[in-house]
Amino acid sequence: MTIVLVGLNHRTAPIEVRERLAFTEEELPDALRRLVDGVAIAEGLILSTCNRVEILAATGVPTRSSDRAERAAIERIRAFLRDQRQVPPNVYEAALYHYVDREAVRHLFRVTAGLDSLVLGEPQIFGQVKDAYARALAAGTVGKTLHLLVPRAFSVAKRVRTETAIGEEAVSVSSVAVELARKIFDDLQGRTVLLVGAGKMAELTVRHLLASGVRHLLICNRTRERAEQLATQFGAEALSLEVLPTSLARADILICSAGGTEPIVQREHVAAAMLARRNRPLFLIDISVPRTVEPSVGQLANVFLYDIDDLEQIAHAHMERRRHEAARAEMIVDQAVEAFMKSLRSLEIGPVIAAFRRRLEEIAYGELERHRRYLGALTPEQERALRHLLESIINKFAHPAIARLHQAARDDARRPEELSVVELWTDILETQERSSSRE
Repeated sequence: MTIVLVGLNHRTAPIEVRERLAFTEEELPDALRRLVDGVAIAEGLILSTCNRVEILAATGVPTRSSDRAERAAIERIRAFLRDQRQVPPNVYEAALYHYVDREAVRHLFRVTAGLDSLVLGEPQIFGQVKDAYARALAAGTVGKTLHLLVPRAFSVAKRVRTETAIGEEAVSVSSVAVELARKIFDDLQGRTVLLVGAGKMAELTVRHLLASGVRHLLICNRTRERAEQLATQFGAEALSLEVLPTSLARADILICSAGGTEPIVQREHVAAAMLARRNRPLFLIDISVPRTVEPSVGQLANVFLYDIDDLEQIAHAHMERRRHEAARAEMIVDQAVEAFMKSLRSLEIGPVIAAFRRRLEEIAYGELERHRRYLGALTPEQERALRHLLESIINKFAHPAIARLHQAARDDARRPEELSVVELWTDILETQERSSSRE
């Protein structure tokens, strides 16, 4: 089998491109089933977050066809993105990257451990990969390869957390947003914060705000009940989405983490709020993808709008403090990649060896049955001796090939050639057996 990963992230594509390729939670089940066609792609997983859209796939084709399988899988994924998102390829093609086998495994391990995140070492991506895996399982698009690979990525991420100090100053996108607010307003205690959205990202943001001294918090959500639950939990005031436009004037800081396809906070709403505020500054942070705040809002006087890409500047400040721990984490990832590739080679070799030996046994015992009439009646001892003789011949014939295959599993550079030879001999034996049976 061949493992392929195709995607784009915050380093290769701006938010304007990422949000056009992003998948909503509701879209994923059908999208996954359309992705896995059983021809180019046998297994698939889609990771769609604020900072990346990545498709992880396994081909499940014979190793000697791996080059063709790689090309077919990559083209299949590119075609899938074109068909599903209805975005002209020239908008995003240059931003796409692809990894195959070892590099695909390494990329997944690094992503899950937070080593490829906007904020180095942030833990939120772990849960996002876990959710993506759960959705792929539910959609029936996970087979033996991804079932072996993705849980291994979780184990690697946990090792990085426990064996390095990269998570001691745990920072997520939401915490960076709060830090940016703190840079604008020296003291957050006297400010009113309006939070739009009540999901996991919103809850994280609330916790960071409370830790920063905020006491007056408004929570607005599409589902009023969810807003009330979160408000009760944190001692905040819940609002319905209908009153959001008229409530903007009450806020000094607006943080948006709501999902959806259309902006909720529109320019006309903010313009009216600024009149009611007598043009006192309004600070908006939009950490949603697609964006919740209409981008043109940032053109209004005394309105300061930052989206998720703007947070990268703050993220760089954390990079240097985490660089040493990240180097240790990379060593853990490299070791885990090597261990996984050995596991994958063993997984790949087993069926080939079994098929090769099975063909030898079928041929040997088939010939025995074809010529049994010439042997006459055999005693039980003679029957056992004959079968023992056949087993001995099969073992002597198969042993060199199987030994070389196991050696190839330990020597990755030789694996494709050796595996292809054994697969080829299996096909030759099967063809020879079919020809013999017709005679």
